[in-house]
Amino acid sequence: MTSLAFKVKSKNGQQILKDLTSESTVGELKMFLSSISDVSAERICVLCGYPPKPLDISNDNKKITDIGLKTGESLIVEEKSAPAPENKKPEMTKPVENGVSHETIGPCRPGILMKKVVPSDNSCLFTSIGFVLNGNIDTTVHTLMRQIIAMEVASDHNTYNEGVLGRPNAEYCAWIQQPSSWGGAIEVAILSRFYGLEMAVVDTLNAIINRFGEDKNYGQRVFLLFDGVHYDPLYLEQSDGGIQTIFPSEDMDIYREAEQLAKEAKSSRQFTDLNKFTLKCMICNKLLTGQVEAQKHAKETKHTNFGEV
Repeated sequence: MTSLAFKVKSKNGQQILKDLTSESTVGELKMFLSSISDVSAERICVLCGYPPKPLDISNDNKKITDIGLKTGESLIVEEKSAPAPENKKPEMTKPVENGVSHETIGPCRPGILMKKVVPSDNSCLFTSIGFVLNGNIDTTVHTLMRQIIAMEVASDHNTYNEGVLGRPNAEYCAWIQQPSSWGGAIEVAILSRFYGLEMAVVDTLNAIINRFGEDKNYGQRVFLLFDGVHYDPLYLEQSDGGIQTIFPSEDMDIYREAEQLAKEAKSSRQFTDLNKFTLKCMICNKLLTGQVEAQKHAKETKHTNFGEV
């Protein structure tokens, strides 16, 4: 019989649970979690892993080791919503085209925030934005988005000067329309304004959220995950199999979930160290390690077309 310990996060804060063993049952786990979190055992929902996923705690007689729990894991305790009165339908999200809901969800969200992995093809930012807008992965959307950005930059030389862009305005406009060019903060800001959405970039390297369009008071918000090099979209996976990618700006519950995801990703070192990742010069095929080597190579050769390896 082995002693087990878990880190437990609930509305009462973070605590360590050390009173269980490999022989303990799911029913015992729920009893202890209920005393820690002040949530009744019947209403407890337990999330575990990264990204956090619900554990099956429906069978009180099962051993906790049989549901996949290992010592040292973090458990997030939430409270299930109360059953809706029979004469009142529960508040649900309204699905729209492609299975993506753009409606406000109820106070007890039926799902968890998840990452959708998109290809690492130098257009991951644009593919990710396309996903949160349309609910599917379309690797061709970058062409239109690059054109939108180029037109915006070309129309405002004062705002988008060489100091901001790092190169002359016309040169930037030609550069951003190349499929090999990466998008970043400038491009996110422009697309946020174009689509009329706040774009919250969850930075796992620094465990912060950078909000583009925050000052515009947009009514809706989307989330993108950024690990220092690569972008992926975030979405809410719901219990009925649907997904939601666009959220009301006043929904701070989902915002806090994104903040927690960023912190846990950083603590798990799920980010890319810019000093160690590998790039390939697409002009001469030279492999380069880190951002500094890439910048040095560009300065020496005038080669500016790099790809992820």
